[in-house]
Amino acid sequence: MDKEDYLELYRVMVRIRKFEQQATDSFEIGDIPGMVHLSMGQEATEAGACSVLKKTDYITSTHRGHGHMIAKGGKTDRMMAELCARRDGYCRGKGGSMHISSIEIGMLGADGMVGAGMPIATGAALASWIRGTDDVTVCFFGDGASNEGLFHECLNFAALKSLPVVFLCENNLYAISTSTKRSMKVQDVASRAAGYGIPGVIVDGNDVLAVREATSEAVARARRGEGPTLIEAKTYKHHGHFEGDPADYRPQEEVQLWLDKDPIPRYARYLVESGIAVEGEIAAIDGEIAAEIAKAVEFALASEPLDSRETCMDVYSDIVEEGR
Repeated sequence: MDKEDYLELYRVMVRIRKFEQQATDSFEIGDIPGMVHLSMGQEATEAGACSVLKKTDYITSTHRGHGHMIAKGGKTDRMMAELCARRDGYCRGKGGSMHISSIEIGMLGADGMVGAGMPIATGAALASWIRGTDDVTVCFFGDGASNEGLFHECLNFAALKSLPVVFLCENNLYAISTSTKRSMKVQDVASRAAGYGIPGVIVDGNDVLAVREATSEAVARARRGEGPTLIEAKTYKHHGHFEGDPADYRPQEEVQLWLDKDPIPRYARYLVESGIAVEGEIAAIDGEIAAEIAKAVEFALASEPLDSRETCMDVYSDIVEEGR
């Protein structure tokens, strides 16, 4: 990594944070319809993992997918337009926050169903294997999804076929309001990898460089044809399950503990203390991204709202679209 690589990791994390802070504000005043699930606090996992991927590599996401989309190269203006149900959004305003996707950057979709990205990721990896390319798929999912049947089916099949896929669990300790202490007998999701004969790796999900290193090794292994890896990134989301959730099921001392581990100021301190950047450069990036997000909002609100007559277009067959 050179200096720009280090700064780009910071830039991506700040872009995710400021985008979601703006999404909170836009949701509160009614510019964003539907539900909004934020990943603030998990930026290091998203940025670190996607930083080692090629444009032709794939990712699958969750209902908490803004950060994954941005880290894979999504443009904040088209993303904001999508959240605001505008025509210039990535999915012409029909996907919204929970179903945003972009095939052109390898983002195969966020998904409102828990664990639903796993078979899509496994299928994408199978397609890469059949084509004979070295493309890899990273499947993001939460701790709750690791208790779904799909988790076990997909890990078993991917391991059996040595598919080029990395299963990356963002363990933020809660599946909606259910603590992992009440939903899992094992302490670590990564320990489940042993049942499928694949590596299970635990990483500090708030350390962007640690996530980058762990994902880099897993991706390299997949490209060599050695099969999948299960990575568990221990992290925490700053907000509740959805925007507006008071999250009173979480102890305040726990919340404060993790707020003190915020990955963005933590990485900024590392950059300055290591002599990679000075505080002025950090501040400049903060300002640059703030201006970008402001323009993204302007772009979104200037875009035309989705016409209700187009609701079924791109969703059902041409017969339905033509009203037959």
